[in-house]
Amino acid sequence: MEVKNRVLPNREQLEGFAEPGPSGPIYMVNLLKFKQRAEYPDGRDTDLTGREAYQLYAKEVTKLLVEFGGAGMFEASVERLMLGEVEELWDTVAIAMYPSRGAMAKMMQSEKMQEIGVHRAAGLAGQLNIETANAGGEWLGKPFA
Repeated sequence: MEVKNRVLPNREQLEGFAEPGPSGPIYMVNLLKFKQRAEYPDGRDTDLTGREAYQLYAKEVTKLLVEFGGAGMFEASVERLMLGEVEELWDTVAIAMYPSRGAMAKMMQSEKMQEIGVHRAAGLAGQLNIETANAGGEWLGKPFA
């Protein structure tokens, strides 16, 4: 299995936003890899690390998630690989909930997202985004909500 971190989706992935998607909310699993030093597209001088630049983005995107009916659910540093093999670990795992794929697409196209996206681009070396949805199953004998 080949794994490639990216900062922007490819054409096929962008077109996926136009598809109806699952009914109900989606949960986006973000595997984040940060640059050592932030690199802003406009070339500005900065002493920020990639993680610090991304945190400027994360603080604002959390507010946007709520505005578009979603929520930040979870964020944690990656400590080690428990099972499997990859060449390099990600730095952080974050999970965000969107009420629908369409709501996520609208948020991504919003003016505010365009403003704050500069910090994301400056801080990220790459990431994987994995869209998940409630399959209606159970976890530890309790129904998924």
